[in-house]
Amino acid sequence: MLPGMRDEEIPDKLRTIRGLFGFAALAGVLVALLLLPTAFTAGVSTRDAADWLQDVPEGIDTSGVPERSTILAVDGSTIATFYYQNRIDVPLDKIAPVVRQAVLAIEDSRFYQHGALDSKGTLRALVSNLGSGQVTQGGSGLTQQYVKNLLLTQATNDTQRKDATELSAGRKMRELRYAVALEKRYSKDEILRRYLNIAYFGDGAYGVEAAARHYFSKTAAKLTLPEAALLAGVVRYPYAYDPVNHPDAARRRRDVVLARMAELGWIPRATADAAASQPVRLHVHQARNGCVSSGAPFFCDYVQREILTNAVFGKTRADREKVLKRGGLTIRTTLNWRMQKAAQRAVDRHVPPKNSAHKAAAEALVEPGTGAIRGMAVDRDLGPDNERGKTWINFAADADHGSSIGMQAGSTFKVFTLAAALQDDMPFGTMLDAPTSFTPTGYRNCDGDRVGDHTSLRNSADGEGGKQFSLVTGTWHSVNTFFLGLEKEVGLCDTVRMAEKLGMRQANGKPLEQYPSFTLGFNPVSPLRLAAAYATFAARGRYCRPVAITSVTDTSGKQRKVPSADCKQVIDKGVADAVNHVLRGVLTKGTAAGSGIGRPAAGKTGTVDNFSAAWFAGYTPDLASAVWVGDPRGGYKYPMDDLCMNGECYGEVFGATIPAPIWQDTLSDALDGVPETDFHEPPSHYFSMGDGEPEPPKKDKKDKKDKKDKKRDGNPLPGDSPTLSPSPGPAH
Repeated sequence: MLPGMRDEEIPDKLRTIRGLFGFAALAGVLVALLLLPTAFTAGVSTRDAADWLQDVPEGIDTSGVPERSTILAVDGSTIATFYYQNRIDVPLDKIAPVVRQAVLAIEDSRFYQHGALDSKGTLRALVSNLGSGQVTQGGSGLTQQYVKNLLLTQATNDTQRKDATELSAGRKMRELRYAVALEKRYSKDEILRRYLNIAYFGDGAYGVEAAARHYFSKTAAKLTLPEAALLAGVVRYPYAYDPVNHPDAARRRRDVVLARMAELGWIPRATADAAASQPVRLHVHQARNGCVSSGAPFFCDYVQREILTNAVFGKTRADREKVLKRGGLTIRTTLNWRMQKAAQRAVDRHVPPKNSAHKAAAEALVEPGTGAIRGMAVDRDLGPDNERGKTWINFAADADHGSSIGMQAGSTFKVFTLAAALQDDMPFGTMLDAPTSFTPTGYRNCDGDRVGDHTSLRNSADGEGGKQFSLVTGTWHSVNTFFLGLEKEVGLCDTVRMAEKLGMRQANGKPLEQYPSFTLGFNPVSPLRLAAAYATFAARGRYCRPVAITSVTDTSGKQRKVPSADCKQVIDKGVADAVNHVLRGVLTKGTAAGSGIGRPAAGKTGTVDNFSAAWFAGYTPDLASAVWVGDPRGGYKYPMDDLCMNGECYGEVFGATIPAPIWQDTLSDALDGVPETDFHEPPSHYFSMGDGEPEPPKKDKKDKKDKKDKKRDGNPLPGDSPTLSPSPGPAH
């Protein structure tokens, strides 16, 4: 400790000493400049010296100042911000005049009267500071300070950062040359604007707008005199005068600024005294950075990964990360808050984030005909997986957008076999046998290779086997052996090609594997891709790649290229209308009976073998959704049979047990207030063998009650059996 000095005084004294040495260096530079006419001899003229000073230095570039990027929802509200430095660039007319006055008063009061070098002001500041023993007035002009901040901001390594901050005559000369060039390039107002937007105001706030929002929760245009003086005082030593961590030092510095403004006659002395008598009043707001604190964290994460992985936004990942965190992008997205919140409420209600069974749920919402992702919900917070109720994995998306390897889709894949059959003009009334067991042999993949399995596949309900089903009733009751036979009838390859046309691939990005149990959904996929595929039926055969970004604008207002939905007609409208006709019955007479939403809707349940996971994919003409429920630790190791979760027991979990109610709650709320849209009637030739529906049996009241009880207990309706998907393998 220095003699006679309190602990808290040491940093201030050291800063003062450092600052005075800096002024000494600057004085040396100033003297050298004043002596230039006599210093150049032996063929070096005064004109040469002046030319050296006036020449524009090579490589001067004022771009690259980091600005934060903002992700916006459809309504223009903020989803998240990303930044390397928390900065918001604003025009000069959005900065209160009192702020400009305060900064100029303490940093460069003759800014509008001098050029790049203010020799009079520098000498005055040197004398004043040496006389008082502390740094009370700035030595470098504002343009030079802007140059220093610019070089420091543009520095990409330690050497460049050292060069931008070292106390040396060489650095001062370099800054002065840049300042001369910039004074020739820009007006004084523009230089002031740039300085106010680049300066560091402490506590993570770069630029006056970010500082105003951070310290006072208001814009720079609305700052008062005491607030403006406080911020103006910070820029000289932002770490020492940061009002959050050093409120007393910040107040003393504020009062110095107020006194200087009064000394210059820019404000009355009484006004300065009144402002100085006020305490420092902060209303600190921490700017959020990234997706963790977003109201739609997994959608936000999807957008972030879209930018970081798509070459549209840069050649390398480093380039893409730089443009996201430094480029000041305005990223407009497809997120609809009402739909997003409806999905989040539904998954959290049915599968609570910290549920006792450790189960998880994910849902993706896609708009038919556009591919717009309207919502994406996971029943977790975004965060470390080792913390309960958190995960970094986006279970709703593919691996490249969420690190998920996907989940087996179960009977939701049967729709592709149905669509392939209808594409072959198979009538609704077509009857096929559904034996008690089925050995899948005689299948060929799209390469023409024979594929099969000698394992016998069965339906779990004894009453299912040994009878016939129509195209309609086989779908309604999701009969495994019926669909294995139907797949063989239309061809495994045609079924696979149908799924591929509707955008399906494995969640790891690889093509779908082709084995007889394809129709039973053994391929691991994401809810997002499944929702987009089902949205194709809702859009009458028009497939659109799911997209989250609608536009990206940089700080200059230039529009950047964004990924396209690339919508195209992939199946005939009549085929899609026929699929919709069949799947509507699933919600009224099939495995998801009672899951309607009070408007035309269609869907399909999916239950993976051994109850390792459950799905529901459904849609209206206006919105499609796919819901997955399972166990992130592994569904086969932790199946959903005899499941009790937060005091509620389900027995065995089918697609209609938890996923369908999530879908039902989501779409009921998401489409509230949206005008109802109906499906189109299918072409008449599909009815050439009848409508495929059974004659309604006569039921007594007891039968109806038993059926309701069975549904309520989580048991399947007749035929709602879990998909049996043995490990696929080549034919022997």
